[in-house]
Amino acid sequence: MHILVTNDDGVYAPGLIALAQAMRKISDKVSILAPDHNWSASGHVKTLHRPLRVKEVELEDGTSAWASDGAPSDCVSLALLGFIPEKIDIVVSGINPNANIGHDVTYSGTVTAAMEAAIWGIPGVAVSLDRPEDFTGPADFKPAAEAARRIVTWLGEQSGVPKDTVLNVNVPCGPLDKMKGYKITRQGLRIYRDELVRRLDPRGRPYYWIGGDVPTGVDEPGTDYGSLSAGYVSITPLQLDLTSQSMQSWMEKLNFEGDLPII
Repeated sequence: MHILVTNDDGVYAPGLIALAQAMRKISDKVSILAPDHNWSASGHVKTLHRPLRVKEVELEDGTSAWASDGAPSDCVSLALLGFIPEKIDIVVSGINPNANIGHDVTYSGTVTAAMEAAIWGIPGVAVSLDRPEDFTGPADFKPAAEAARRIVTWLGEQSGVPKDTVLNVNVPCGPLDKMKGYKITRQGLRIYRDELVRRLDPRGRPYYWIGGDVPTGVDEPGTDYGSLSAGYVSITPLQLDLTSQSMQSWMEKLNFEGDLPII
């Protein structure tokens, strides 16, 4: 099994190194192609207006990797389009130092890198650590990396995995033996507390920050947020089809198409 490792925090991020080391316990074919700088909250990006550069770099543990000036999803596309000539079987993205739950998945470069894999018909796994906002000091990514290893091992052993598979994995912060287990969850509801911060630069011109308090979520059983809060590793299967089937059915019952004027 050939595993591609990427992230959105940059190729030198400690979470990526921990993830790559864990993946090497599964396979002797692990390639790394990640952004050369931080792309957090970048969403699903495809760079078309400029060329992409790639260079080989050495990571802190002495292993080699490829770094691109493109977004996380660009890195996956580059690899699957042939920059890495060997066939890739699974893409694993992370480890993000903060959880990606609820509506976060649309903002997250970690998750959208895994989604890019799904577009190409390859299973993608996004891994995030639920590090508390008041956490100080370096994060320990090894428990999350071990959880990812177990999940990717299981996924690689299955047959008939849907080609549009994306598993969004969120791991509690702390030792693996203190976690309650693994839960298959649904996407929950994230509550954002954004506010616009207006300031003036030294020349009196306004500029803006999107600020606000730390987001929370609805603590509902069976959701990513609820299960993570309860101490479980949350595994949320995501799909790229964003069609609202409930809205589609409602509109069809109202004969929406027939009621519209012909243009």
